[in-house]
Order: sequence, then C-alpha cells, then structure tokens
Amino acid sequence: MSVAEDERWMRRALERAEEAAAAGEVPVGAVVVRDGEVIGEGANGPIAAADPTAHAEIRALRSAAAREGNYRLPGTTLYVTLEPCPMCAGAIVHARVARLVFGAADPKTGACGGALDLIHDPSHNHRVAVTGGVLAAEAAELLRSFFRRRRAERRAAREGSAGQ
Repeated sequence: MSVAEDERWMRRALERAEEAAAAGEVPVGAVVVRDGEVIGEGANGPIAAADPTAHAEIRALRSAAAREGNYRLPGTTLYVTLEPCPMCAGAIVHARVARLVFGAADPKTGACGGALDLIHDPSHNHRVAVTGGVLAAEAAELLRSFFRRRRAERRAAREGSAGQ
C-alpha cells in the first residue's frame, strides 16, 4: 500500500472516531479494507453497549467477518486510529488480518510495540505486518481534545455541585 492509500483509509477511520466522540465514547475508529474496498468498520462503543469488548477494532472485525461469512479475514488491512490494546491485538491475529495500520501510539496499553508487543509474539502462528504513526498527530489530537473536554465537564460539574 502507498502512503496516500494508508492516509485515505486512516481518514475514514478518523471519521468513525469522531462518531464515537460525538456519542460520548473514547474517540477510536477502525476500518477493514480488502482490495481497495471497505468490508467492515467500527467506532468505539463500550459505554453505550455496556460491553467491554466493543472496541472499534473488534466492531470492525465483527462487521467484516459477518459480511464475508468467515471469522478469518486473510488479505485484509485493518486501519485503526489508536494502537490496539492486548484484547484487540489478539483478535487481529486470530482473524488472520494481513496488515495493521494505526495512527497514534499508546505507550500505556498499546500491544503492537507500545507498552507490549503481543502482535509480534513468536508463539503466534500468524504474522501481521504493522505500520504505526499514520496521521498520528490528527489521531492524538482527537484523543487529547476529547479528554480535555471530559476533564472540563467534570470540573464544572464538581464546581456546580460545590456551590449548592
């Protein structure tokens, strides 16, 4: 894939992340692409779904698997705005995704070279090519602004309840 293609699909993942933010979810979005076509996509949704597994990556993989009628997704690229966590890294490997492209690194819980590197663990019988840092600044800013707003809202709520 070319840099331009990676950026094109990451922009679509960023749109899904913005949808998550608008719904009050942590802004992470994901898109599964095969042969230049989107076959699945997802926005973060664990709060609304009351489902700890409703990460953007899992939702995108589920969407693609349902469309393909197969839990394995060979020949696909998963674009996600934030480096996947351990749960999502495992799902990516088990789905047999060929390539992972992520935006912002996650040094605290990222499992694709950040805090851990589970995706490249030699015990796996499937290898995933990983490219990080695609539109990283945009993805990181979306996260920072979301958490900045959330902190401001909590501060305002505390100050409002303290004045009563």
